[in-house]
Amino acid sequence: MQTETVQSGLFTRLAQIGRQRTTEDGRPETLYDRHGVLVVRVGDVVVKAHQADREHGAPFLDRIWLAGTMPDLLIGALGPPLTVDGRTVTLATFGEPVDPSKELPWEEGARLLAALHAAPVPADAPTWGRPARVARLVSRLEDGPAANAVRRAFATLPAWIRGEETEPEGRTRCLIHGDWHLGQMVRAPDGRWRLIDIEDLGRGDPAWDLARPAALYSGGVLPPRDWERFLDAYREAGGPAVPAQGDPWTALDVPARSLAIQIAATCVISAGREDRPLDGAEQAMVDACVRISAAGDAA
Repeated sequence: MQTETVQSGLFTRLAQIGRQRTTEDGRPETLYDRHGVLVVRVGDVVVKAHQADREHGAPFLDRIWLAGTMPDLLIGALGPPLTVDGRTVTLATFGEPVDPSKELPWEEGARLLAALHAAPVPADAPTWGRPARVARLVSRLEDGPAANAVRRAFATLPAWIRGEETEPEGRTRCLIHGDWHLGQMVRAPDGRWRLIDIEDLGRGDPAWDLARPAALYSGGVLPPRDWERFLDAYREAGGPAVPAQGDPWTALDVPARSLAIQIAATCVISAGREDRPLDGAEQAMVDACVRISAAGDAA
């Protein structure tokens, strides 16, 4: 009840901020309320309270600045972040999210990523450190058959992803979104698609932007047709994350395995918190972890 009261108070504060900035009438509505993030829409503005445990210092300000230099690709923040009830809060222009009941924009997402990956990388661009998330999630797992399957798969990942070594050099370094999925796309007021959520925007290996759909495809959750639409469009747009021809998994294997484990860990944690069994898609990702550990350390 206390958490609900806190969230209710935060909603009210975000709604007040949105009303002060919007140019349209509109009743405040919650767009997202999960994983410690609250996003409220008021008219043509969205107000986002970011996760309390994420880093929002100088690198985050750099990411806000970087997003502002690429308005054709990203919807950035409307000014510097605010602090509201101890939380970092940003405002942005509202865009229509992907409608899951319609044809999903896999090609458009692929082309946006390819364009982002081709953009010049500023010398002082912040680095992307997202692989650390999988280790954090695995560390939160409790005991149980599904959790143990995820842990065994995690043990097959390279040491630098497990947090035991620094990331090796050698892969292409581009500007990457860092946490891409279809929920990170909106249709802007001009009718064109843009990327949103810039907490991980920075310099990194572009293969990680393809890792989530690759993981869902390898887990049997994403249909082959959708994966092929996405991958083919990315290659046709000249995206550098995978070879233009031939086997894409030479570049995608480690990122895809990492995201499969990360997604599975999230599923197990969520099911445990809600005291329910895994659903079909969640169990499929745990099953993918069983296959990963059976294949052994391919790193």
